[in-house]
Amino acid sequence: MLKALIFDVDETLVYYESYDARKWFDDYLEPAFQRHNINVDFETYRKMVRGTLPRSYVEKFGIDHVEFWKLVDNVNLEYRKKLAEEGKIKPFPDAAQALNDLKFMGLKLAAVSNASQDCTEFVLKLFNLRGYFDVVFGKDYSHLDGVKPNPYLIQKALKTLDTKPQEAWVIGDSALDVVAAHKAGCKAVQVLRFDNFCEEADFHVKDLWELVKLIKESEE
Repeated sequence: MLKALIFDVDETLVYYESYDARKWFDDYLEPAFQRHNINVDFETYRKMVRGTLPRSYVEKFGIDHVEFWKLVDNVNLEYRKKLAEEGKIKPFPDAAQALNDLKFMGLKLAAVSNASQDCTEFVLKLFNLRGYFDVVFGKDYSHLDGVKPNPYLIQKALKTLDTKPQEAWVIGDSALDVVAAHKAGCKAVQVLRFDNFCEEADFHVKDLWELVKLIKESEE
């Protein structure tokens, strides 16, 4: 029996207009690196973000990896605040009502993100979405290599919700969400917000309205 849903946040519940990862790195992150005498190029940074390289990889350059990611996250939070002021962070139109419907159905809801706790809380509160979730987890500085596709954050949410893996679905937009879900023993629902089809997902939905319908049908 389905008891809980664990949601990704960015590109699943909210999106960022005109976001370009390389431009963000060049305009915001690299200047911060230079101020702290950090020499990490874009490709190395992206490999760590995508999980191709561990978050701790920067230790090879003599950089404390916890302080490195705290710096990255502080820059990211300031960037999100700037985008919010410019009206460039937006919720998907189905997010609030679908979450409300799912909550009304008696499901426990969690949000997990590879972004920092502060960044994740910021965007959820920005659109009054935080209140729908029983628990929210961003990246954990005590276990930085536990970000998706590692199942750590999902397992952390399951434990907090007192829910077994077979009683929960993970909802996300990317292959990272799907892989993390399966490693945690959960079924994965991919929301096809963009051209990002992952055939390993257990279910595919075009939006959260379709997710609500899928869950109702699964309980009949």
